[in-house]
Amino acid sequence: MFENFQLKAKGIESYESFREKYVVINKALWAMYREDLIKKEELNFRRFYDTLILFGINDRVLGEVMASAFLKGITSKTYLFPYTRELLDYLSAKYPLHIITNGFEEVQYGKLKNSGLGKYFTTIITSEAAGSKKPDPEIFRYALKEAGAKATESLMIGDDLEIDIAGAKHMGIDQLFVNHDSKKHNETVTMEVFSLIEIMELL
Repeated sequence: MFENFQLKAKGIESYESFREKYVVINKALWAMYREDLIKKEELNFRRFYDTLILFGINDRVLGEVMASAFLKGITSKTYLFPYTRELLDYLSAKYPLHIITNGFEEVQYGKLKNSGLGKYFTTIITSEAAGSKKPDPEIFRYALKEAGAKATESLMIGDDLEIDIAGAKHMGIDQLFVNHDSKKHNETVTMEVFSLIEIMELL
């Protein structure tokens, strides 16, 4: 997108400089989205428009076009963490698997289809369908009901301490924190791993 929209010619020095500011803005907007302070359309538009503004580019049309292109293109990106398929093959043979996601519904279903991962999951719980977002307890209640599962017999595997792990913990669900970046923290979690392959040793 940086190249397609010729952002360097518009005065943005590099992709890295754009991405650095985009990541900060995107994270803040997702936090607002989880609190129902903005709608998904505003989130998608503003993460690009607000970033452009920081570089002195006040172009709403460009922000809108970039937002649209992003949603169309993101589902075609099928890069996976190492050992994703091996882990899912292993887990799906032993347990029913379910997804809980705050991501946009059309994006999540597209990603699962194009990556070939949809076959592994019995239910896909989106925040739009549930009417609430992680870490709100309501989405976990909804997920347990849809999955026909009990909190005491379930395990939440996630890579975000606040959204995945704290949310599950509040509902009495055991948690497995996938700490991809080996970041230090003081949270108490049921289990913690630093790569997906380690999960097969625990489960």
